[in-house]
Amino acid sequence: MAQYVDWLCQEIRATPKEAQPLRTVFFGGGTPSLLSVEQVITLLATLQDSLNLTATAEISMEMDPGTFTLAQLQGFCDAGVNRISLGVQAFQDELLQVCGRTHTVAQIEDAIAMVRETCGNFSLDLISGLPGQTLAQWEESLRVAIASHPTHISTYDLVLEPTTVFGKRYQPGSQPLPTDDHAAQMYRLASQRLSATGYRHYEVSNYARPSFECRHNQVYWQNEAYYGFGMGATSYVNFQRFSRPRTREAYFTWVQSLVAAQGQIDCPVDTLQDRLLETLMLGLRLADGLQIEPLQQQFGSSSVARILDCLRSYPDWVAVDSIEGRVRLTDPEGFLFSNQVLVALWEALSDNEQDPSFQAALYTRE
Repeated sequence: MAQYVDWLCQEIRATPKEAQPLRTVFFGGGTPSLLSVEQVITLLATLQDSLNLTATAEISMEMDPGTFTLAQLQGFCDAGVNRISLGVQAFQDELLQVCGRTHTVAQIEDAIAMVRETCGNFSLDLISGLPGQTLAQWEESLRVAIASHPTHISTYDLVLEPTTVFGKRYQPGSQPLPTDDHAAQMYRLASQRLSATGYRHYEVSNYARPSFECRHNQVYWQNEAYYGFGMGATSYVNFQRFSRPRTREAYFTWVQSLVAAQGQIDCPVDTLQDRLLETLMLGLRLADGLQIEPLQQQFGSSSVARILDCLRSYPDWVAVDSIEGRVRLTDPEGFLFSNQVLVALWEALSDNEQDPSFQAALYTRE
């Protein structure tokens, strides 16, 4: 781990500094709580020295129950971490075992108690759609999560990834997943329960107390620039999106090349069409949706008219507010069926680059 942190710091120092200081930091991917307090201090100091952190930066860390002590957590908070994201997943031991989690409900309770004592600003991650998961179990997980008084709750539908522990162990015949209708019931139940208890459904999978939305993830959803550091991390800077290698040896070699090239990356710049589709796919995940006028300024009035014509075909799922000048998905139905809406948008804009007004917007922007 010490060598990996050293390579991380080399990558950070080699990265060209942008004009704006960092407003958020997110220690994620894997289990960052396996870092020592000293290593977190080193990484934050390197970020401060190389890229500059604002005094009010949100600094989040993902942590799994059972992987940290109270002293370690206090050390992270003293170092500058001011937001914790706990990977709870479920409040039933049998479901935790099914999805390959090593922690127990008792360890979840201990972890929540420690986080409340040291940080206060914390999020709980829950997963719906687990094999054998009943609506009653999901409702119980929501109830216990709410009773824990987090500032933020994320509810994710299970996605089978073949590289994860669960993905490798999953057996379709003996571990049936909930039906689509059952999964939709779970989604609606989460929206209903959490909204009724003071959590704003501000993004497809995320709920927060007022002013406790995850600022870091909002950068992604608003399609703004961000740095990524470490194995497999993705950056989006100056309309260039690129990822690092996922294995240690390849990553170390990549960092050596980056240092030798003085931080210069040779990768293509996103086209205006790429930016438009990304802006739509990410921005419509937010409850606030997208403002129409900035879209027209960036991508041309003809493209936006085509977008609005497409979206008006889904009145139960999409709200176009001409007074506020904003378009958004409805909650929960629009969020629930967002994939269908986005596919329709993709198809409607497939020949966009042939549109003269889009070409004019491209010329103006570039």
